[in-house]
Amino acid sequence: MKTNSIAWILIVAALFFCTVASAQRNQGISVIPTPARVVSPEMDGGKTTFRIAAPQAIYVSLHGSWMNPDDNCYGPLVQDAETQVIPLTRRADGVWEVTIDTPAAELWTYNFYIDGVYTCDAANPLIQRDGMRLFSVLLVPGKLSENYQGATQHGNLNMVWYNSPTLGFERRMYVYTPYGYEDAKNRKVSYPVLYLLHGGGCDEDTWESMGRVTAIMDNLIEKGQAVPMLVVMPNGNSTQSSSPFMQIPAPEQAAATRGVSNAYVNSLVKDVIPYIESHYRVIRKASGRAVSGLSMGGGHTLAVTAAYPGTFDYICPMGCGAREGDAAFLEGLLGIKKAGYKLYWLAAGTADFTYSGASALDKIMTDNGMKHTFFTKDGGHTWSNWRIFLNEMVPLLFK
Repeated sequence: MKTNSIAWILIVAALFFCTVASAQRNQGISVIPTPARVVSPEMDGGKTTFRIAAPQAIYVSLHGSWMNPDDNCYGPLVQDAETQVIPLTRRADGVWEVTIDTPAAELWTYNFYIDGVYTCDAANPLIQRDGMRLFSVLLVPGKLSENYQGATQHGNLNMVWYNSPTLGFERRMYVYTPYGYEDAKNRKVSYPVLYLLHGGGCDEDTWESMGRVTAIMDNLIEKGQAVPMLVVMPNGNSTQSSSPFMQIPAPEQAAATRGVSNAYVNSLVKDVIPYIESHYRVIRKASGRAVSGLSMGGGHTLAVTAAYPGTFDYICPMGCGAREGDAAFLEGLLGIKKAGYKLYWLAAGTADFTYSGASALDKIMTDNGMKHTFFTKDGGHTWSNWRIFLNEMVPLLFK
């Protein structure tokens, strides 16, 4: 019994000394309380508050695409961190926050800079990806952005793997099918197809992520403003099997396509269209095909229609153009004129660096008697414009 008492005394003494030692070691270190649940962004009465928990941070700032709407297509730029930011204020609980006037109705993107490190809003589940960059989303409701939110009747978005003999390996694309496509009553209905091409540095996911294709198509079709159609969004990088975010390395033969002229353009007509027309109920002729794209995808639109005139009756390049005096380009354009088409719709922002090229294309077509529409609006090489262009263009197709 005496031995057990001594043992307990030693244990208690050890605990006491450990506690004292711990207290001595922690002297001078402040204990930061755990932040309450963070809500961000929070829109209320014309004001929007952004918050992020960063108890150890020294400086936190906010950058949003509304600060420079004519910025390039990649959204907030890293170099803007020093010139186009709003500082946040630190609360006692380690949460940083700032309240601003809510921007105009639009789908905006934003990020925080925490001690110079670019990061998304941890409290906001709405994320967009453009190439290798991620953005938090601020969707401000209003007339302009009404089609960016979900409709009542929903189509389906499928991620489809297909074989590409032209490029030599399997690849992935997105295929949107409209509401009602799967219904038994529509089994004998054939649908037209819009082949929608992305820009440089992007992939098959970008038009959906940044362009809100599914929401826009669902809304336009539900409102009766657009014909029900499929939308096919391939990967325009001939060396990729799919988005890099899939972490699926392209096979060795993919390297052989690098630098090959029109490799992707040829695969569109020889691989993508045949796959769609053999796996989906679609119209298998030019009158049921449209092609459109932004930036690099606009260039692909120009190239595929010149190389394969008569394949698409609806041609809609965006954010791209031509050079006057380019004999090869003019020859391709005249081939399109000879083959015939139903709609040639060109679009560009007046502050877009491609606007001069788009204006040149407009002039070339006018000088050569080619009926077309040149749709312009203010703004630059931006997703805010390309979503608007898509809203304007889709109702014109297959009419």
